[in-house]
Amino acid sequence: QVQLVESGGGLVQAGGSLRLSCAASGRTFSGYDMAWFRQAPGKEREFVAAVSWTWSAYYSDSVKGRFTISRANVKNTVYLEMNSLKPEDTAVYYCTARWNSRSSYSIAANYNYWGQGTQVTVSS
Repeated sequence: QVQLVESGGGLVQAGGSLRLSCAASGRTFSGYDMAWFRQAPGKEREFVAAVSWTWSAYYSDSVKGRFTISRANVKNTVYLEMNSLKPEDTAVYYCTARWNSRSSYSIAANYNYWGQGTQVTVSS
């Protein structure tokens, strides 16, 4: 079992920055693919970014060039650095994990463990 706890959400003005963190339990963190999804009110959960166990990074087109995902295996933590935030980035952001796999990184059903989410609100 893997438990995930997100932190770092909040209210920020458009153009600002936030850094989300996700702390994972367990001793085999380095073998997990990690990702961030988000869900805005009335919308489906959507892929934001993923980092594989081999450190490859993947991004949705909507955040590419503005967000950076990274991981620190020694701290069992994954980060999402968000810059140039826009009001449309407003959502609950979820951290998720799966044992390393070749299946698509952008499909929520391919992940086994989820955090409780952290709210990000971007004001215009």
